[in-house]
Amino acid sequence: MTVVGPFGLSVRDQALEADVQAGLAAVEEGLLEATKSEVPFITEAAQHLVKAGGKRFRPLLVMLAAQFGDPYAPGVVPAAVVVELTHLATLYHDDVMDEAAVRRGVASANTRWGNSVAVLTGDFLFARASQILADLGPEAVRVQALAFERLVTGQILETAGPQDGRDPVDHYLDVLGGKTGSLVAVSCRFGAMMSGADETVVDVLTQYGERLGVAFQLADDVLDIASDSHESGKTPGTDLREGIATLPVLRLRERAQRLGLSEDIALCELLDSDLSDDARHAEALAALREHPALEQARRDTVRYAEEARAALAPLPECDAKAALLQLCDAVVHRAG
Repeated sequence: MTVVGPFGLSVRDQALEADVQAGLAAVEEGLLEATKSEVPFITEAAQHLVKAGGKRFRPLLVMLAAQFGDPYAPGVVPAAVVVELTHLATLYHDDVMDEAAVRRGVASANTRWGNSVAVLTGDFLFARASQILADLGPEAVRVQALAFERLVTGQILETAGPQDGRDPVDHYLDVLGGKTGSLVAVSCRFGAMMSGADETVVDVLTQYGERLGVAFQLADDVLDIASDSHESGKTPGTDLREGIATLPVLRLRERAQRLGLSEDIALCELLDSDLSDDARHAEALAALREHPALEQARRDTVRYAEEARAALAPLPECDAKAALLQLCDAVVHRAG
């Protein structure tokens, strides 16, 4: 069993391991090439997060999904570059919106160069992704455009909040389906599409990616509360400080409303206060780490990971399917 890709994913088959490793290496080269500009400063800013590393979760899914067709088809690696460039672009924009200081263990682009440069660098990455996408054909352009629409819609819905009478947890899970599930689903779809896999296989892998993407983000929500910056590569409790209610907070509020316990209500009030104060922020983070709402969020993560696992049932047994199943376990393990 060899370690490959994010979360220490183990691949049993040497041929599959070689394909995935070669594919990810080619994606890395493609990312560096796609982020070059005639203007050295743009190259530096565009490669800032590329060189910081990252899990390359989406390219890995492209490579594994391509195993259900021809993994050496010419569109597979460019498609993986497209999804990772799109993901990286959203990170530049997210850090501006969240006023995040750290990303992937390094200073965020907005901290280093300011908000304007960070936003424009994200736009530059979107432009480069579009150039590559144009060579993959009109169907690929359409798939990416629809996913990007969902991604942006999810971000807008998160900013706007739930409508009156809408369950906040249901609203939030819809947000995650757009913000994260859409691009993870496209990663699986592109891998299968570009490899020439059967349409039913493409659909199965797309459904898997949608559910895995939500589980992946829910695990991130748990990590944002439960981990330190060394584990997660970014500042813990960033969403808390910005007043963004992720699933652990929503589960807390749900419990406070249902049970009316004074300690739950007090914690809700603390979370609703000004958490720009470091001491208050640390108090809120410590309290939420000990609260049952965090465990409920972990259970929600497990549920979506199990739905992803179940979605793969129609696929034939093979090493690529085993690796996709193992990713479900890895996401759950990541959430503790």
